[in-house]
Amino acid sequence: MPSLSTLTILAGALVSSVLADVTPLSDRRYTYPNGLPYKVDTDATGRGPQAGYNICNSTTEGQSSMCQTALLNSIEDFCVWASPTPNSSIGDVEATTVAWCSIPGHGTRVMPAGTLTGVQVLKAPSYILFTGHLKQTNVGIAANDDGGELDPHGADERGNPLGGLVYTSGFPSNGGRDNTFQQVIEWHNFMGGDVFCFKICDPNVPNSKKYCNNIFDRTGCDFVAPAAYKDGVFEVCESDNMDPVGVYTGSDGKTSTYHQPAEGVPITSLPSIKTPASSSCTPYQSNALYGNSFTISPSAPPSGTGTSTASGTTSTKATTTSQSTSTVTSLATSTTHAATTPSTTSTTTTSKTGGASAIAFNGVATIFSASVLAGLVAAVIAL
Repeated sequence: MPSLSTLTILAGALVSSVLADVTPLSDRRYTYPNGLPYKVDTDATGRGPQAGYNICNSTTEGQSSMCQTALLNSIEDFCVWASPTPNSSIGDVEATTVAWCSIPGHGTRVMPAGTLTGVQVLKAPSYILFTGHLKQTNVGIAANDDGGELDPHGADERGNPLGGLVYTSGFPSNGGRDNTFQQVIEWHNFMGGDVFCFKICDPNVPNSKKYCNNIFDRTGCDFVAPAAYKDGVFEVCESDNMDPVGVYTGSDGKTSTYHQPAEGVPITSLPSIKTPASSSCTPYQSNALYGNSFTISPSAPPSGTGTSTASGTTSTKATTTSQSTSTVTSLATSTTHAATTPSTTSTTTTSKTGGASAIAFNGVATIFSASVLAGLVAAVIAL
């Protein structure tokens, strides 16, 4: 029988091999719309392959679309990641979430009329932040779900959703050209508790990534994306940059960095995060913004195949097993998380995640299919 150290070495080698074979989602580059592949992630190992598709057009648009390409252009025209099936928990469907957009035209699902009840867009020097309130049952999220984080990383660096791409025409470097789009490399989207926040960091601004840090997946919108979160208000404002995600100012005026507890350790309180100053706000009426939204129920089951031709703060909940915190309405992650802070201790553990086994080696979690894990076990037994 091989020793534990031998098993650890073999597990580590397999982890390294699998990670080396899959290109991280944040390292993939595609032009929109003509440079998109049908599917970004076709690897069938681990959590793959991708559930949806990335080429989305009039043939895929509708309430059964499985489009996993999201656009965030303006207060009128933006998408969020939400469930492909009704009454779901974000933690259960994070890998298969699809784009739900405020208006038609992107080959996606379209938010039913009345879904968005308040939206604030903050244009900061390093990012654009879309925040607000929504009726989350209209986009397939269970009414009692406090939600979770979607981002282009995850423990296996394949993203949540798997293969999900984000584009915008809204960055200043785009020069106001509405028909040209830049790929957003770093972003995070929290959904849950009838609140949403979706921050896209400008890759043309040095060090902008620190504003889209995704290692605080058990916190919530008020922590990673401080804003007004006023229900019933629709506005676009200029904004200062927030402090880098995780940095806060104490009562003594000194800045500190918050460290999220290990998985399974309850978060009972969070430091107060400063809301950046905003100005030059332009108000809007919701019926003028989203008058073309679908009026049907989003209850159709997912189908859709796509085609290969592209076209164009005062109220918070303590973080326990439901792990929710929010500025106005609770929002955080469910019991499945996109990323954790790597441990410096060399350990090997196994757990079950969505029917696949997860091996954590030196703090990096990698998901394996049953066949891959069986091969590892057979190799160890043969020693």
